[in-house]
This record gives sequence, C-alpha cells and structure tokens, in this order.
Amino acid sequence: MNGLESAGNRVCGIGLAGCGTVGMGVVRTLARNGALIRQRLAADVTLEVKKILVRDLAKHRSGEVAPELFTRDWQAVVEDPAVSVVVELIGGTDLAFTIVARALELGKPVVTGNKALLAERGEELFGLSRKYNTPIHFEAAVAGGIPIIKSVREAFVGNRITAMTGIINGTSNYILQRMAEAGLDFQSALAEAQQLGYAEADPTLDVNGWDAAHKAILLATLAYGFPIATESVHVLGIQQVKPIDIEFAKQLGYVVKLLAVIREHSEGAVEIRLQPSFVSRSHILASVNGVFNAVAVHGDAVGDAVFYGRGAGQDPTASAVVADLVEAASACGAEGKHRGFLPWSEGGSLVPIEDTETAYYVRFDVTDRLGVIAEIAQVLAAAKIGISGTHSPVNPEDPEAAFVDMVFLLHRCPYGTLQQALKKIEALDCVNSPPVVFRIEVL
Repeated sequence: MNGLESAGNRVCGIGLAGCGTVGMGVVRTLARNGALIRQRLAADVTLEVKKILVRDLAKHRSGEVAPELFTRDWQAVVEDPAVSVVVELIGGTDLAFTIVARALELGKPVVTGNKALLAERGEELFGLSRKYNTPIHFEAAVAGGIPIIKSVREAFVGNRITAMTGIINGTSNYILQRMAEAGLDFQSALAEAQQLGYAEADPTLDVNGWDAAHKAILLATLAYGFPIATESVHVLGIQQVKPIDIEFAKQLGYVVKLLAVIREHSEGAVEIRLQPSFVSRSHILASVNGVFNAVAVHGDAVGDAVFYGRGAGQDPTASAVVADLVEAASACGAEGKHRGFLPWSEGGSLVPIEDTETAYYVRFDVTDRLGVIAEIAQVLAAAKIGISGTHSPVNPEDPEAAFVDMVFLLHRCPYGTLQQALKKIEALDCVNSPPVVFRIEVL
C-alpha cells in the first residue's frame, strides 16, 4: 500500500538510497520545512524517511538521523512495506539501476538525481516505468536547483521547442572564468576549484564534458520525446583550453563557455552537441559565471526564456529532490495515468555531427618558419573553407621569440568538411599536434 494512515494523517514513507552530501541535504530540508510542505500540499500528508541505504554504518552523521534507519541492504530499503517512494542518490549505473528497477516493479515512484543512469540506461528504465505505470522523477539530475525539467515538461507543454542552449556544468564554468579573470592555466584553475570544493578529487566527467552531456541528453529526450544513445552525441571537454584562447576570445568580443547546444532542424532531426564555444559577450549566457548554470529555451509560442541558478551543491540539489518527492507523494495512491516523464515519440533522428555548421576558431601548434600560413591556407582553400582572419601571438616580453601557436578564424562550414581539411593540415611538416577547434556560436 502506498502510504500509511495515522490519526487522519497520511504518511508517505521515503526510502533513501544514499546519504552523502545531497542525501543529508534532503533529510535536513524535510526536517526544516516539513510543516510548510504539509501546508502547501493542502492535504494531510507527512513525508517521513523510513530507511536509509549507506555504505558505512559506522560513519558519523552528527546525530541528525536515528541510527536504526540506516542499513547496508538495498532490498531492506526498497522492499520495506513502510516505504512508498524510493529516492536514489548513490550515483553510478549498476547498483543504482538495480534499485530503481526493483522500485518500479513494486509500483513505488522513484526520485533520482542520477543523470548518468538516465542518460545511459534510461530507455530500459522508462520502459519499466511504462510497464508498471510508475513514475520516475528526475528534476535534480539537470542543473541542480533550477526547475528546468518541470518547466520543459509542464510549462512548455504547448510549445514546439526549437532550441535549448545551456551552461550546465558549474565546475567547468568556474575553471573557465578563473582562466579569464586571473590568467590561470587549466591545471592551476582546476586545482583552485578542487581546493574550494567546486571540483571533485576525480574531476574527469566535469572537465571532459560528459557530466554536462548526460544532462543535455536528458533535456533533448524530454523535449523531443525519443531516447538518445550516448555514443551518438558529440562531446568535447575543456582540457585543451589555453589562456591564449581565452585572451583571443576577449579581443574579439567573446567569452569561452562549455556549451550544450540542442536544436531542432527544419526537417525534424535534432542537433545535440557539447563543446567549448565562443559566446558573444552581449549574450545573456556570457554573464553566467562561477558555479552557476543557465539554460536558454526557445519555444514557438513562448519565445525565449532563460533559467538561471546554482547547478549543484547540497541545498539547491536537495531542493529539487524534495520538489519531486512532494509530487510523488501527492500522487501516491491516486488513480489514473501517472505524471512522471516518459519518452512519447515513436522515433526520431539526430543530425550527424559532420552536418552541423558554425564558424570556427582553430589553433595550430606549428613550427616557426616561412610559408606556414600559406601551407595551411592552401588546404583550407581546396576544401572551400573561407578564412576571416589569422593571428600569430607574440610574447610581449620577447617579441623576437619564435611563435608556436597559429590561430585561424574560419567562415561557417559543415563540421565534417572542416575535419577532413584538418586531417590534411595535421599531416603537414610544420604542424606539431592535432589542431584545437572552438565553435563560434550565433545564439
């Protein structure tokens, strides 16, 4: 039975899988605002944590939770009759999948913040959700405390969403900002982010782009209704960004952002990609700094809307989890179709990354000798790629020193055409390493 009756009050029992930073944030938010939530529900429902899955029973948790609620047995959490809603916050895709799948089989709504799980195994889980008519709620999986999932699913239900563009990884955004403000190189900015707790000890998924890519996949699936395979999405991280790129962008009136781009094309195919990009300083996304996130949505009816806020952290993420919990608790025991998200389209297609078009900034590591520019330009001309400018940075402290980086600004062309030309350029004797490419976005 979903919910327990007690003196006229319906208790919605919560099984919490994971009690780390976000899990404790959920516990604290419910303790702090439980009475307020009951008032706003306009129903006599109490959200009450019944079981908590943890890895280490001996870990000190400051006495905020009764010790008897903790267990290392995931089945004791999911299968407890007192648990009505299961909250998955352990991360990963193995045990998390098992927990979520079992909860759905038992008809228990699931709340999760696990973007990797949904991006990589969402098709299976949404299939179970449909089969057992039991919802999966995942507001916390994208952009922390920003209510972008609920907005796209509900507020924009009457819109054809033509584009979503976002800065949806706070760690990378902080690193790029510090490189711009303080002139730090990538490694120094990353070390600072780790010192301040903005980056994990292992920051791989943040800096290689895949944390943001998982979120972009969920947004695209939500907007266009069909499952998207992770291997079909083009993802580039920020590891190759240098201070020279930041400075050159500044001179041209741009800032560098790790940008998620989701766009519907006229024939209905969807473009989805994630990469460092030049964004005009006049665009609102250029002013999104630090660990903040922002998502710009364009709908055919609503026009442009921008969502901004903290994309991570204990309280913002816990806020999103609790919002989903309230929705799940309100629906517990209700008759009819559940309101959780399911892919709704029978099929869809992605635009091949080779067919996507922008202008480009390309940096080459070259040997300083006569004819370098001409050799590179000759290959680009043969590929019918226009050049809008070239630049050879000079060290102001030693103007006579040999340059090692050559920058080309290129006109709009298909990405596949550019890649073919760059392979030929990379084979030139004067080019020492693979070229670094930034897209110049028109938003």
